[in-house]
Amino acid sequence: MTSGPRTRVEGVRIDLHTHSNRSDGTESPSELVRRAHAERIDVLGLTDHDTTEGWHEAADAAARWDLTLVRGIEVSCTFEGYGVHLLAYLPDPTYPPLAEELRRVLDGRNSRLPATLERLRALGIDIDVHDVRRVAGETAAMGRPHVADALVALGVVADRNEAFNRYLGPQGPAYVHRYAADLEAMIGTVRDAGGVSVLAHPWASRHDHTALDAAGLARLQRAGLAGLEVDHEDHDTAIREGLRRIAADLDLIVTGSSDHHGLGKLGHDLGCNTTAPDQYSRLLALAADAAAAAGRHVPEVLPG
Repeated sequence: MTSGPRTRVEGVRIDLHTHSNRSDGTESPSELVRRAHAERIDVLGLTDHDTTEGWHEAADAAARWDLTLVRGIEVSCTFEGYGVHLLAYLPDPTYPPLAEELRRVLDGRNSRLPATLERLRALGIDIDVHDVRRVAGETAAMGRPHVADALVALGVVADRNEAFNRYLGPQGPAYVHRYAADLEAMIGTVRDAGGVSVLAHPWASRHDHTALDAAGLARLQRAGLAGLEVDHEDHDTAIREGLRRIAADLDLIVTGSSDHHGLGKLGHDLGCNTTAPDQYSRLLALAADAAAAAGRHVPEVLPG
């Protein structure tokens, strides 16, 4: 029998976008949950990049620490030629089109690595896959953040930010394009998997958000987009106000999150931005509707 998440929420502290070492965070799923409990987070969204590998461990830890876990995925997508990240909450991970598309994205991450390392070596940097593997831990796929960590470990740069600014960012000499899912198609896939889609940090300065103007966001809302991550450390006050106006005009959910990566992304402490309880309730209600419509066995919100 398909079950959807509960919709009644009282005053809670909600952080819906975090990462473990199953993608590019530095804490295991259980360590992340324990830290969230220590930081007085009541509801935690685990949204590793393009993988659900951390869900089971995080669910076990959430039960131990009496913390509500919302299972999600941050999916690498493209829209009008630009990179965009989509937060997919509570989809059935066994839904074949979703599982296949995530596999393609992860394969793209892994196939990008040799070309990235080759470009770095051409720049005179002595780095190979073993250097990356040493810092990558239990990730589902090694990507640019792990290359950045290897560069830090080798003493080439001081931190991830410098690695991306000097070498790995879109304008950097070691940047390599990779496969990403079509955004509109992925929104539909998440819906068909019984989940809900929220656009992650849509106007962050590190992304070109030219296509994500009011008209572009309205187009995505018609495709099934449910919300915008408005309160994020990469959005200044003016950007937040602009996105909040668009969300109100389109009747989209507004979320706020830390985008916590442990030591992998400084300045994104757990709970630095949070989601209002009424917006979280809306997200759960939409997830329940999507689960019922899709007839999928979607993950429960634990402990509920």
